Amino acid sequence: MNITVNEIFQDVRTQETFRVLWIDPGNVICYLIDIDRENKKALPFKRKISDVIDDLIQEELIKIKEDQYLSIGTQIDEKDIRIRDKAWNVIKDMVQEEPAIYEKKTRAKYIKNAQKEHQVSYPAIRKYLRKYWQRGKNINALLPDYHRSGGKGKEKSVGNKKRGRPRETKNTGINVDESTKKIFRVAIEKYYLTTKENSLTDAYKMMIREFYAKDFYYENGIPKLILEDEDKLPTLTQFKYWYQKEYDVQQTTVARKGRVKFEKDYRAVLGTSNQEAYGPGSRFQIDATVADVFLVSRYNSEWIIGRPVVYLVIDVFSRMITGMYVGLEGPSWMGAMMAIANTARDKHEFCKEYEIDIPKNLWPCEHLPEVLLADRGELEGYNPERLISAFNLHIENAAPYRADWKGIIEKQFDIIQKKTKPFLPGYIDRDYRERGARDYRLDAKLTIYQFTQLMIKQVISYNTKHYLNHYIRDEGMIQDDVTPIPIELWNWGIENRSGKLRYYPEELVKLHLLPTGQATVTYKGIKFKNMYFSCERAIKEYWFPLARQKGSWKLKVSYDPRNMNEIYVHLDQGEYETAQLLKHQERYLDHTLDEINYLHEIEKHKKREAEYGQLQKDIDLMNEIEEIVKNAEKSSNQNKKTISKSNKEKTDNIRQHRKLEKEIQKKKETFVQDKKTSESGSNVVSFKQNNDQENYERLTIKEFLRKKKKR
Repeated sequence: MNITVNEIFQDVRTQETFRVLWIDPGNVICYLIDIDRENKKALPFKRKISDVIDDLIQEELIKIKEDQYLSIGTQIDEKDIRIRDKAWNVIKDMVQEEPAIYEKKTRAKYIKNAQKEHQVSYPAIRKYLRKYWQRGKNINALLPDYHRSGGKGKEKSVGNKKRGRPRETKNTGINVDESTKKIFRVAIEKYYLTTKENSLTDAYKMMIREFYAKDFYYENGIPKLILEDEDKLPTLTQFKYWYQKEYDVQQTTVARKGRVKFEKDYRAVLGTSNQEAYGPGSRFQIDATVADVFLVSRYNSEWIIGRPVVYLVIDVFSRMITGMYVGLEGPSWMGAMMAIANTARDKHEFCKEYEIDIPKNLWPCEHLPEVLLADRGELEGYNPERLISAFNLHIENAAPYRADWKGIIEKQFDIIQKKTKPFLPGYIDRDYRERGARDYRLDAKLTIYQFTQLMIKQVISYNTKHYLNHYIRDEGMIQDDVTPIPIELWNWGIENRSGKLRYYPEELVKLHLLPTGQATVTYKGIKFKNMYFSCERAIKEYWFPLARQKGSWKLKVSYDPRNMNEIYVHLDQGEYETAQLLKHQERYLDHTLDEINYLHEIEKHKKREAEYGQLQKDIDLMNEIEEIVKNAEKSSNQNKKTISKSNKEKTDNIRQHRKLEKEIQKKKETFVQDKKTSESGSNVVSFKQNNDQENYERLTIKEFLRKKKKR
């Protein structure tokens, strides 16, 4: 016995009717759907073909020849065709993806993509799919059901008699005809569906003023309107009724609040983040925030260095914080890469760097995920192809102004900051920047190292103790009585939902994720960021003497801005060499790049200040030198007037003049002991001078050769 696509079976016991949607080419499984008109939540489900055939043989299922959905006539209105084609345009691509479209998670992904592309609601797309599958998998299945309707939805003709309940007053009012409805539409769109957010009552009054004034007059120079008689005016109730009849909530909210705000604050929330995460590592979310606290430098506690930027990476399935980074620059892709690199790091070793000793099972996260959801700000200017090619890591970016797409991690920032607020000197309160408010910058006491210690302890506390009040446990978790605490959910997921986490060697992750830069090999060492490093290969291969003789050259390096004790030099064929700071660079040990850059800026500033003072001294010295030279010239000119000599006479006796000047200098520089020293009996020893060797003036080349020849 065979079954075919589109065959209809009826369950004899329950009277439920099913249609065959798809059959496995290997004739192993098939997908069915309940086609009962009243079942508006029917979705495809999987069954073994052998089980279906067994039910048919045992007559628990019977084949139905009549198809209730094939009774639609061939004459179709143009309006119905437009509705049909609009729906088909939304689902035509996804229904071809068989059998993937029949699976819940894949179908949800397709629907969300179509929702963004066509601006159609999630329930509407699901309704299109259900109609298409229930009614025979053809385009006419998407025709509206007007043929099954009576008068519902049809406009009643407007007569002369006033419709509705009679009024208690003598005025009967008017019926709302097409011309009145046209005025209503103009007024609603002009005065209500705008970002000014006028009330319906105000929109009604503005409509009356614009469309129902029969005359006007001036009073004290101000125009006054004369309205139509009350019998000829539509009421506020009629206006509101036709507004509610013709405009839906979404259309109104989008017009009044804007599409961005609607998607963020007013859209329907029909699922949870857990639907996108099968287990630990299925999806990580990353985000950054500027902490509400000011920090000081480790070099000098008087240097206020501003507010730190905190990056967190969180596992969607377990809510476990899997990585973190604290820096001073950002939010930027460099900080994001540092946080992602931290997710793959051994947290026991990471905490040890900050003098925090924890067992490895207290923070057992050293993996990369399958999917990473980031904000556009974090990865702006970064090429994610590096992550994709190296780790097959799929990157998703949240849409602009859609922080709610990363709602899980956004909430964790609030939790962490609230818990640390009472203990942080320099914490910014709500009145920050208000007139008369305290300047919280002056309260700063923590360094970036101490603040990172604090954040690590807070993350560990959150991971191991925070109870997730709104976490929806699935059936398996309930059966195993899993407490909704991140570490408990993570461990349960590793045991029962593993397969999504990816392990890579820490050094490999560093090379691909740490920021890179250009270093210069000089005779003083490998220069990078105004610091000098050396490595074993550089010593063995004589890089530094070579740089002194033949000139410097560039190298590509990776570096960890959290600690600049070492850098990683890129070599050929994917190899690398670790280079350490030279001994005379010890002032940079265990400091972050931000702190080092801040130190360099301070030193540059001091140097500029000193240069101004030195410039003043240099100018003063130039003036003094110029004064001495002027006096010398003046004295020389006076001598010229009294003693007249030719140029030859001036140059002939240089040696004799030099000898005479030296004798004069010797007399001036002779050390004369005072009387007390002489009377004490001390002897003055005179050295015998050799007049032949008293001239130590450098010989000319001719004199030197003549003297050598005599020898």
